[in-house]
Amino acid sequence: MNFVHSTPGTDHHPVVVTRVSETQWHAVEDDLTVGRGVASRRPDGRLFVCIDAWHGAVFDRIADAMLADLPTPLYTVVDEADHDSRSAWERAGFATARREWGYFVPTDPQVTGLGSARPPSGVAIVPAGEAEEGPLRALDRLIRDEVEATVGWRTMPAEVLPRPAGATVLDPSKYAVARHLDQYVGLVRVAPLTRQPRIGLVAVRTDRHRRGIARALLAHALGSLHHSGTASAWAEVNEFNAAATALFESIGARRAASTLELVRH
Repeated sequence: MNFVHSTPGTDHHPVVVTRVSETQWHAVEDDLTVGRGVASRRPDGRLFVCIDAWHGAVFDRIADAMLADLPTPLYTVVDEADHDSRSAWERAGFATARREWGYFVPTDPQVTGLGSARPPSGVAIVPAGEAEEGPLRALDRLIRDEVEATVGWRTMPAEVLPRPAGATVLDPSKYAVARHLDQYVGLVRVAPLTRQPRIGLVAVRTDRHRRGIARALLAHALGSLHHSGTASAWAEVNEFNAAATALFESIGARRAASTLELVRH
């Protein structure tokens, strides 16, 4: 589907928006690409869109084309501090669905106070890369089902990595787990990104909550990063997840950003 529009601020050359594939739209002005739109389906089935354009009017034309071609609901994610992007999506009919806080998390146990944190009696921490893959995947599935049955997995920080259908654990080596007797009861996933590692998930089975297992997992993960010379990690927390917010802020994590998930129904 093509949209032709003389866009102000671009020398009044016509801007043509074309769907170039199932998931991509290009805006072209005078043989120059001046904007792109991309749609991608997340592992939870939701359809997310993003637009990169040089001018607000070009953004609007790409948005018009994508909205005409795609089914709703549609989702997107913006930095809350980026007022221009937020306004552009709101012009297209998107509204805020939820907010995630971004935290800088110190790793030094003298700062976090986790140096003395120990697992509860009978619980041992299995370091990253040493967990058995079968039980790890079973625990991940159980925790996801528990979350989905309560607040819903979509309230968790957005996951954008492509994955095979039905797969949830992409790289078992990134997970440390808490083991009680012969059962895995909690896990922490750390993505060792070059600039700053990301704590992607800290979760414990519902029947093992409030026993200090999550705190022990976090102490292990952050301690390992500290020993490797990493001063801080990054984590995202849903604004309504009071337990996770309290956990991170109790160890000196500093709120540094916020991300909005927007939806158009």
